[in-house]
Amino acid sequence: MDKKDYKFTQRPTVKREVDHAMIYGIRAIIEALESGHDLEKIFIQKGLKGDLMQELMEMVKRTNAPISTVPIEKLNTLTRKNHQGAVAFISPVKYHDLSNLIAACYESGKVPFFLVLDRITDVRNFGAIARSAEAMGVDGILIPTKNAAQINADSMKTSAGALTKIPVARTPDLISGVAYLQSSGCQIIACTEKGAEVINNISLKDPVALVFGSEEDGISEEILRMVDHHVKIPMRGQIASLNVSVATSICLYEVNRQRY
Repeated sequence: MDKKDYKFTQRPTVKREVDHAMIYGIRAIIEALESGHDLEKIFIQKGLKGDLMQELMEMVKRTNAPISTVPIEKLNTLTRKNHQGAVAFISPVKYHDLSNLIAACYESGKVPFFLVLDRITDVRNFGAIARSAEAMGVDGILIPTKNAAQINADSMKTSAGALTKIPVARTPDLISGVAYLQSSGCQIIACTEKGAEVINNISLKDPVALVFGSEEDGISEEILRMVDHHVKIPMRGQIASLNVSVATSICLYEVNRQRY
């Protein structure tokens, strides 16, 4: 598949913390997008129409900003201001372009090491994963635009600042993102308690991307069908599974154990 088929949000690195804020009103959200801000989430009132709304939707399509249509009651719980049917949150970090991250690894002589998080929505799990990933030298984390934990105050706190250091790429199509990693030379490893192989028995010295799934139902079937290996952590006790952030830390350590 050609590189041009993949569209990822491309931005510099980290924004000032002061930029992490709520904005409201369609015009204000449009201006934020035009100014290059990455938005964590946009909430739009159901049934909202008009020229400005159409302009916003076109901007959302171009920038892949995550958007949800909600009842007005939801917006009223977010702010008592005159929101005019639209509320958004500016991300405290800038999202990266996946293709640039991969290219940077190869150009610097590094062996690419990526994480793919499939629908992990708990912000504390996400923050803990980012903290471990930064400590273990992960080159980037790939998440979907929808059904992913927000980068907010809780995830930032749980990450202990790691989310300001480790690059995060966001894509509207996680399957395409995984395919791009695969076509770029990364071995794709699905980490799941149902894996047929033990992670210690798989070579992780070459370019690799570890995939972890949602807290509810794990990795999606579509991604499971395209990966190179399905691995599990060897367990000695009676507990059959681990919290996803704990499991991620163990698997990240195994990559480092083999490489260094």
